[in-house]
Amino acid sequence: MDKNTIIGFVLIGIVLFGFSWLNRPTPEQIEAQRRYQDSIAQIEMAKQAEQEKQQADPMASFNNLPDSVKQDRLSSSFGSFATAMTGKEEFVTLENEKVSVKLSSKGGRVVSATLKEYDNYKGEPLVLFDQEESFFDLSLVTAANQRVNTKDMFFTPIKGNDPNAVTMRLQLNEGSYLDFIYALQPDDYRMDYSIKGTGLNGVLSPATETLTLTWVQDIRQQEKGRKFENRYVGLYYKVANDDVENLSETSNDNKSVKESLQWIGYKDMFFSTVLASKDGFTDVKFDSKMYNAGEYMKNFHTTASIAFDLNGTKSTDFQYFFVPNKYSLLKDYNDIVSDGPELRLEKLVPLGWGIFRWVNQYFIIPLFNFLGSFIGNYGWLIFLMTVIVKLILFPLTYKSYMSSAKMRVLRPQVEEINAKYPNQDQAMERQRQIMELYNRAGASPMSGCIPMLLQMPILIALFMFFPSAIELRHESFLWAHDLSTYDAIISWDAQIPLISTYFGNHISLFCLLMTITNIIYTKYNMEMTNTGQQQMPGMKAVMYLMPLMFLFIFNSYASGLTYYYFISTLITIAQTLFFRYTIDEEKLLAKLEANKRRPMKKSGFMKRLEEAQRMQQEQLKRQQDQLKHQREQREQQKSNRHKQS
Repeated sequence: MDKNTIIGFVLIGIVLFGFSWLNRPTPEQIEAQRRYQDSIAQIEMAKQAEQEKQQADPMASFNNLPDSVKQDRLSSSFGSFATAMTGKEEFVTLENEKVSVKLSSKGGRVVSATLKEYDNYKGEPLVLFDQEESFFDLSLVTAANQRVNTKDMFFTPIKGNDPNAVTMRLQLNEGSYLDFIYALQPDDYRMDYSIKGTGLNGVLSPATETLTLTWVQDIRQQEKGRKFENRYVGLYYKVANDDVENLSETSNDNKSVKESLQWIGYKDMFFSTVLASKDGFTDVKFDSKMYNAGEYMKNFHTTASIAFDLNGTKSTDFQYFFVPNKYSLLKDYNDIVSDGPELRLEKLVPLGWGIFRWVNQYFIIPLFNFLGSFIGNYGWLIFLMTVIVKLILFPLTYKSYMSSAKMRVLRPQVEEINAKYPNQDQAMERQRQIMELYNRAGASPMSGCIPMLLQMPILIALFMFFPSAIELRHESFLWAHDLSTYDAIISWDAQIPLISTYFGNHISLFCLLMTITNIIYTKYNMEMTNTGQQQMPGMKAVMYLMPLMFLFIFNSYASGLTYYYFISTLITIAQTLFFRYTIDEEKLLAKLEANKRRPMKKSGFMKRLEEAQRMQQEQLKRQQDQLKHQREQREQQKSNRHKQS
């Protein structure tokens, strides 16, 4: 780019800037434009608000009309359903020993469910949802192709001889009506719900084979630790002839499911509202949104298609479950299904996946229930359960200790090998000599790791079990008032950056005791397992860092879990001390020395390991020879150049 071109671009820029500056609007013009834009925005907002109001209450535009005009308008807008658009809301309550369910004549829907045997963390009655927190609607298409919604219409309650059953009837013409039939099972958390039409041919569209269901519910906070509880709040569903799945519990999520679903569940940490369909839900759309604060945890929204017989010969049958998430209770509901796949509602209890869930199902839960049958205090139950688990794992713990003890008594010989091969380029030979020593003496580093790995399924299963056990809810022990949540000894309201976010505004005592005992055990265990081999730099600090990380991780967890870990670590320390003072290490060393004199039998693993080490040494030697040869060549070249000069 030459000089004249650059000057031209600069002049053009100056002209454009000057033109924009001279033609800029005045403050009065800017203010006038702002008022114009605000007025447009207000008009749009008013239109949107009016539309939302119309959707929420389609009768709003009819309320101020004269009766004669109002009736004509209703007939033209809603056809045969016009008479059902007006009425007075009535409430009907069905209740048994376990649950109280309130129904409304407006929409004929369930508006509230209360579990009588439980309360929330404030000591108030445990209400799963109330009228303003739930929404249930069926969308109908009339013969005139008008869309109407049951949520806007008034049903007539019809009571029979059964005090725990009611029919909500949407009366249309003579001989034409839509029934919602409810029957609460005695001494149970189940309520049957059926939809049945009579004389609806000519009223609904002749193409009607399905209805669109919309179900929305806010999930209340029921437990003290909101952050911890929120991890267990989720929208669950069971695919027919398949497994139970769920939306994300840690973020907003939505999903469309084309397969037929057997049930849909809105799950809190310890309680759920489940709607199961005999004929299945199809074309389902789910939406889950999180609340960052307030009295609600999440909002769940479902739309689905359900089968409907227009001729009225068959009802569309459902079952509501207003249940505590108790594993044994939910599993028993599999027996109520006479045909078709099991409900598998027990999957609402998060017990882990694969082998960890099996350990919980077939070992931990049966043991917990057995101990609970004669121990009333759950603190002592957890203590006894911990002792039993540690006794079962005792052989593995003993084997792991013996492995570390063998390597510990061989430490002086390992240190001699380290002194004999101190350099880094001798690392392969040093390692080979150490492995040969262990092999001849009958010690193996792997024999200590394998028992630890075999214990992991039980330890992880217990990690999943304790926070999910509703039996611990509101059960006290020592200073912990509720073993299902944290046991704070110090609390504060101020929001401290990072601390409040990741640690919480409290200190849990059982978690603190668990951390202290883990630090003590880590220090003692590192001394006991020092085999004389060189360790990675910083490994010691990492070992101490882990218990401190557990303090942050578990501070908001269930105190029943941290109490278990505290007791378990204490027992492990006691076992280690018992082994330390009952096992004669001089006799153990003599036994290992005797092993060296026997003909050495190498396992397939050791043979492969030695072969791999031999190949690595040969490769390292070749690399060293090549480097030596290259250095000699460079030295020779330097010497030749020097002679030539």
